[in-house]
Amino acid sequence: MMSNLAPIVLFVYNRPKHTRRTLAALEKNILADNSLLYIISDAPKNANAVEAVNEVRAIIREAWEFKHITIIERTRNWGLAENVIDGVTRIVNEHGRIIVLEDDLETSPYALTYFNDALTRYEKEDRVMGISGYMYPVQFPKRLPKSFFFRVANSWGWATWNRAWSHFNSDIEALTQDFQSADIKRFSIDGKENFWRQVKDFKAGKINSWAIRWYLSVFNRNGLTLYPRESMIQNIGTDGSGTHSDEDNVYHIKLASNKMKYFPQEIEENRTAYEAIKYFYTHRKGNYYARAIRYLKKKIKFLLPT
Repeated sequence: MMSNLAPIVLFVYNRPKHTRRTLAALEKNILADNSLLYIISDAPKNANAVEAVNEVRAIIREAWEFKHITIIERTRNWGLAENVIDGVTRIVNEHGRIIVLEDDLETSPYALTYFNDALTRYEKEDRVMGISGYMYPVQFPKRLPKSFFFRVANSWGWATWNRAWSHFNSDIEALTQDFQSADIKRFSIDGKENFWRQVKDFKAGKINSWAIRWYLSVFNRNGLTLYPRESMIQNIGTDGSGTHSDEDNVYHIKLASNKMKYFPQEIEENRTAYEAIKYFYTHRKGNYYARAIRYLKKKIKFLLPT
């Protein structure tokens, strides 16, 4: 198995504290010292980002404990979407499989084991198009199997094969041209998540997301993504520092403390998990009082001098 470990690609930009924490956790993974790590560092978007980007580039050059580290430093600012699409495409085509992380994702020590075991287990199952490392903080998680299939291609720590990524389509008009109202409902988890709003925002030029196009690419092939019951990934970037994230703690989870030993044989979406995640989507923002408090905190943070 050691000879067939998936390479890891880590995308970094201008968050040195997050980058260090991400690398420190990844280095503690059981398979880290046998894994290839590619780090792709985007160039500064403007003069204000130069210092932070240089600090990140100093951190990634430190002596981290991996089998081999390849550093790619962009000489112009690519932006997250173009960077991810190019980096994933090149590396997965070379190696056949890949684990994808960004600079705000803390891993469980068992994350690389989980990703690699799942990549091997479902390598020839065409309907399985991805492995998610993150799992939502749903109610009553122990009612769910230890791992299960769900339709959404999650972007907070994931893995895939070149056979699946070859179906990635960057053309959002082509991806949605045959969508009917029933498709929109299924795509947006019975209207409980804002995935279709992201599609509309992309078309309007308000966002430039690779992730929503990847989910569309998977959805259009009736693909599935494997999820763990206990999350292998903690997003530490929901503090307002990310490209597409506001300050929010509703996605906070407890990292898995054990190796994943169960993988489902039946390649079907788990209905219990679907309902649990839909319930989380529906209620994650809390009541009107909780929403108002979060809104006021964001407004105050925006108005305070930095």
